[in-house]
Amino acid sequence: MKRALMRTGAAVLAGAVLGGIGTKPKSAWYLGLDKPDWQPPAALFGPVWTTLYGLIAYGSARGIAAADTPEQARSIERALWANLALNAGWSWAFFTAQNPALALADIAALNLSNADLIRRVAARDKRGAVALVPYAAWVGFASVLNVELLRLNPH
Repeated sequence: MKRALMRTGAAVLAGAVLGGIGTKPKSAWYLGLDKPDWQPPAALFGPVWTTLYGLIAYGSARGIAAADTPEQARSIERALWANLALNAGWSWAFFTAQNPALALADIAALNLSNADLIRRVAARDKRGAVALVPYAAWVGFASVLNVELLRLNPH
């Protein structure tokens, strides 16, 4: 498990750093957007994402460590990397490209990737899959928020 956690931790860290570079919540463009009243406060995003990234590393590592074959482990790891690329891609599409519609397409793919990652991990380790559920739920919520930001800011 320790080796798997080191690998997933490194992947999650890389994804978080790449996504963080593309995130610009203090940009004039973002600050000028109309936002729904139910959007969480900015101060909540850091602690939430830190927790979720830890759960992603932990849950994925459990699945990898429980794999019966090296190919099963590689399959989960590839799914994790693809998931993290989509995760980081959302920040770049939304904040850097300033394109909520493109970000919505990305997050739709991320939701499918989350379901796939949970399915792959669940086949090896149920606890690992359960650890991934809060991440999938948050991304689902973020998807609804993305739709609402697009609706409120159609230009």
